[in-house]
Amino acid sequence: MVAARPAAAPGRALAAAGRGDDDRRLLDQAATFAGTVGGGGVELAEVEAARVVVEVTAGDVGPATVRHQRLLAGDGWRRLPVEHRAAYLLDVARGWAEAGDLPQAGRALLDAERTAPSEVQDRPVAREVLTAVARYGTAPLGLDRLAAALHIT
Repeated sequence: MVAARPAAAPGRALAAAGRGDDDRRLLDQAATFAGTVGGGGVELAEVEAARVVVEVTAGDVGPATVRHQRLLAGDGWRRLPVEHRAAYLLDVARGWAEAGDLPQAGRALLDAERTAPSEVQDRPVAREVLTAVARYGTAPLGLDRLAAALHIT
């Protein structure tokens, strides 16, 4: 049996979570593969990013927040391409917005915009999350500037 690339297993786990299967076993396998064959680093950061998205999507906001903070502090995170980092941040922003954690969603949206502004400007999910977060009474500082840049009032 040929082992899947580290990025392939997180993608399958995300697809499973999107179907409601919540199959985190695939992420465990990908983490093992990334840690042994891939040596960790970028591959492990990809797996951890997928774990956060799966946890947020499943409504496990507490563990997702802790894992998210560890991910952002790790070396692998800084070595991911900026477009991947921004896409991840937009995915978790959507998840936090759907889970009702609008301040966290707003912070992730602003982090995505600082990471790769074009990703935020080009992806419809950014507008969706921004609209939801902007309705919240105490939106994070800087969100009004982003809303103006995206022509959202």
